[in-house]
Amino acid sequence: MSSKFNDFRNAINRDRVQSLEMASTSAQLPSDSSSSSNLIRRWSHDVFLSFRVEFGQIVLPVFYHVNPSDVCKQFDSFGKAFTNHEINWKNKVQIWREALTEAGNISGWDIEDGYESEFIKEISDICKRLNDKCLFVGENLVGMDSYLRELTLILKIQSNDDVRIVGILGVGGIGKTTIAKAIYNQISFDFGSVSFLENVKAIRKTSGIHDLQKRLLHTLQSRKALIVFDDIDDDLELLEYLVGERHWFGRGSRVLITTRDRNLLHKVNDVFEIEGLNHKDALKLFSLYAFQQSLPKEDYKILSIDVIHYCKGLPLTLKVLGSLLRGKRTSEWESKLHKLKNIPNAKIQDVLKISYDELDPTQKAIFLDIACFFKGEDRDFVSKILDGCEMVAKSEIGSLEAKCLITVSHDKIYMHDLIQEMGWEIIRQQHPKDPNKWSRLWNPNDIYRAFMSEELSI
Repeated sequence: MSSKFNDFRNAINRDRVQSLEMASTSAQLPSDSSSSSNLIRRWSHDVFLSFRVEFGQIVLPVFYHVNPSDVCKQFDSFGKAFTNHEINWKNKVQIWREALTEAGNISGWDIEDGYESEFIKEISDICKRLNDKCLFVGENLVGMDSYLRELTLILKIQSNDDVRIVGILGVGGIGKTTIAKAIYNQISFDFGSVSFLENVKAIRKTSGIHDLQKRLLHTLQSRKALIVFDDIDDDLELLEYLVGERHWFGRGSRVLITTRDRNLLHKVNDVFEIEGLNHKDALKLFSLYAFQQSLPKEDYKILSIDVIHYCKGLPLTLKVLGSLLRGKRTSEWESKLHKLKNIPNAKIQDVLKISYDELDPTQKAIFLDIACFFKGEDRDFVSKILDGCEMVAKSEIGSLEAKCLITVSHDKIYMHDLIQEMGWEIIRQQHPKDPNKWSRLWNPNDIYRAFMSEELSI
């Protein structure tokens, strides 16, 4: 958590902050009277930037008895307030000015007359509709603003004359899904119909192509639509079924496809290729997880640079390794770095496995169970099943979340595809050619092979 947000957390009620963190939309209310009070420094930078950037929120300003231009350019009472604050807050005033300039340029409500109560219902109804559409994208979205600016330009949101299809291309763990969710949250309210089809590849395996088509047709209905197809790899047939003809989509529609395979994107208007985080952003993201601050501690600077070198700018590995090393002595860091240096070409799953190796036997068992059977399931449901196997599941699930091996959102347990594949590979390596001896079976083909092997041995 950044220092600016800690300042803000201390300034207002802790429960209110926790409620704001959980929301996907927040409405901020600058007014003429607030400009000369302490609220200007609490609102302008700490609230606006923390919730918009760190929590991926949609921020909707309500300009109550104040001209948005005065907020944007700091005229009149806002300008006077900043002049006064420069005496005691010289190092922060410029940052606050930039935050207010950005806020003043965001579309919101410009309320000249009347009381707040007259507008509360309208604002709350809109916020509720936006929250219903918004997706959880996690915290510490380092470098996200630059990605969103570039992707917004590629999508050409303001043009309603055509249907644009854009591919989001990148290696596993680079953040394709996170970026797709963030841009979806940012632009979804401009569309009459929206749909985010996550893990399309997995849905096809369980429900089939026709189920996916039904979901898509229900969303379209000849309206301007925003559709995201997440995780389509090595499956040109599936893509043809889902995005076969542009006339299926209403004018002004936008379609996003996330994939690791460039060959699938031959019919798109444009490709947004994600590169790894630059050195500065990679160090910041790693530090947020390793030290819970934006820069490494003095004694760990060189070690931190060595770690991010092996992560190659991949957010997933930066988070996992940062969580793994948090609170450990420098000697323990050196030991983990030695392991990293022995990994040929720093394969991402091998890097992630270092975190798995640190788990105790119970945590390993629960991790593998989630990877094979419980991804996307309700946390209480999973806990009850695992408790029946004499595991104290609730606390161990919390430990796995703290190590960034799983995430929990709206009481559902999620796991990144690469981490799940790592879990599967750990089980396969027990007996590579004989699934009958594996500790867990999750794939129908492997289950069939195991039964056939058992029958032949009888």
